[in-house]
Amino acid sequence: MSINRREFIQLMGIAAAAGMLPGCDSKSGKAGSTALTPENLYNIPKFGNVGIMHITDTHAQLNPIYFREPNVNLGLGEAFGKPPHVVGDKLLQSFGIKPNSIEAHAFTYLNFNEAAKLYGKVGGFAHMRTLVKKLRAEHGLNNTLLLDGGDTWQGSGTAYWTRGKDMVGATNLLGVDVMTGHWEFTYLDKEVIANVRDFKGDFVCQNVRVKEDAAFNYKFADFAGFNENSGHAFKPYTIKDMGGVRVAVIGQAFPYTPIANPSRFIPDWTFGIRDQEMQTLVDHVRATERPDAVIVVSHNGMDVDLKMASVVSGIDAIFGGHTHDGMPRPTIVSNKGGKTLVTNAGSNGKYVGFMQMDVRNGKVQDFRYRLLPVFSNLLEADKEMSAYITKVREPYLKTLNEELAVAEGLLYRRGNFNGTFDQIICDALRVVGGAQISLSPGFRWGTSVLPGQTITMDNVMDQTCITYPETYVREMTGTEIKAILEDVADNLFNKDPYYQQGGDMVRVGGMDYTIDINNTIGKRVTDMRLDNGTAIEPSKVYTVSGWATVGSQSPGRPIWEVVAEYLRDEKVARIKKLNTPAIKGAKDNPGIAEYAGKLI
Repeated sequence: MSINRREFIQLMGIAAAAGMLPGCDSKSGKAGSTALTPENLYNIPKFGNVGIMHITDTHAQLNPIYFREPNVNLGLGEAFGKPPHVVGDKLLQSFGIKPNSIEAHAFTYLNFNEAAKLYGKVGGFAHMRTLVKKLRAEHGLNNTLLLDGGDTWQGSGTAYWTRGKDMVGATNLLGVDVMTGHWEFTYLDKEVIANVRDFKGDFVCQNVRVKEDAAFNYKFADFAGFNENSGHAFKPYTIKDMGGVRVAVIGQAFPYTPIANPSRFIPDWTFGIRDQEMQTLVDHVRATERPDAVIVVSHNGMDVDLKMASVVSGIDAIFGGHTHDGMPRPTIVSNKGGKTLVTNAGSNGKYVGFMQMDVRNGKVQDFRYRLLPVFSNLLEADKEMSAYITKVREPYLKTLNEELAVAEGLLYRRGNFNGTFDQIICDALRVVGGAQISLSPGFRWGTSVLPGQTITMDNVMDQTCITYPETYVREMTGTEIKAILEDVADNLFNKDPYYQQGGDMVRVGGMDYTIDINNTIGKRVTDMRLDNGTAIEPSKVYTVSGWATVGSQSPGRPIWEVVAEYLRDEKVARIKKLNTPAIKGAKDNPGIAEYAGKLI
């Protein structure tokens, strides 16, 4: 039986009075939080004259979900011990959040099972729309702007089957004003253009250009965002008048899209960080448009945004995405032109960031920021959005609602090395494919399933749903397997953020290894062994199963069919062995806690 928001808050009040809430002071009856309780979580005092709302990486999750934050998010070099590379208790200490509070649950993995059952699901576009409408109503329709950092039109079965159209409709109804992209580019280029045309806001990307050899007879020359002179495939920026305050919004799409995802889908476009071009554009916008504030909606990943903010001046704030980091407050970065605020608003529709700016005399004078968790029990579902979601999902419900198995324990993804749902995928690849070893990409999207809950096809789709889902079974030498691990490890642990692509380590099944996170490429991965303890030899050939190949299309069935077959046979989804590497150089790192493997 479901309860409404008022009933839920009443229950929270009764529980608090009885001292039953986590972290609750039984004498005072106050919930354990930094002055935030379920009753006042969304009460934002008015400040300034510009309000920027920010969502990112919702990954097509139209309905409320569970999502466990990572217990492993390692930072090296200058990133050591700094947000976003702090987890658990260290994150609470860093941001001054009281343990066992509603905020502690929102921002960390701590006591996840217990707290998730207490506070309920998060996200959902209907609940998010209620919050967005509340913020607009209270802070001024003309004074608020909603940014979307991308990774919105991918991540569910309905997004896959409608080629992102369901999410275009959802973002239009939500009222997104400006967005950029990443997984949006994993549909065919003609589908990308069609979706951008249907999107009612501004789709901006300063770092996406048309290749020179394609520009002469460019097939999308009639697209309004294309600039023949500059070569931009999409508008690089837009100007918004917010109650007399002019705000420039520049877009920064994911720089490594054609490397991390199939370039064959978007053959005519180039990407890249392009920080020098960003500086040139910021200078141009400030000189010609005379804005009072310049902000960037970015899909760089937080570490890349932090570095860009240090080398590019003239940006007041970067609203970032890609790395799924739910950061309760911005990082202030100094550069030669002053300071830039860098934020990241998590993933899966779990948060709405809200930055209030006091903009006077042509500049940002001050700010306030809150990252607001979207608790579906605390926000009534917007009726219009609910009706839309019901309509777009209805044709696919029979498939999505199929019950496949029951989760024995918590199934989650997010974390540098492995997650329990990742292990289910790896086990499915090995068992169904008859392979010795399995490899699965370190995607950061994918929701959580609580112990004892039924795993549906909907759950499987939101873990696996991409436009290149084909599986493979092939022979690889030990040397080739090590090369894959080394390549991904360098993407994750290179100390220069500009060489990081933002995902997590490739997940493995049937094997373990040791990784020295402080070493260099080619020297990080050692002691690779099969589950039975046998050493993996460089020249020996092994049968490997995997999916999501970026180069050429693999020959096998879609990954969701393989996982569904495995779960139907298993009936109870249990982790027989969690393949986690032994890690060297992480014992004192505040970006790791309660690690399931060995720390050397």
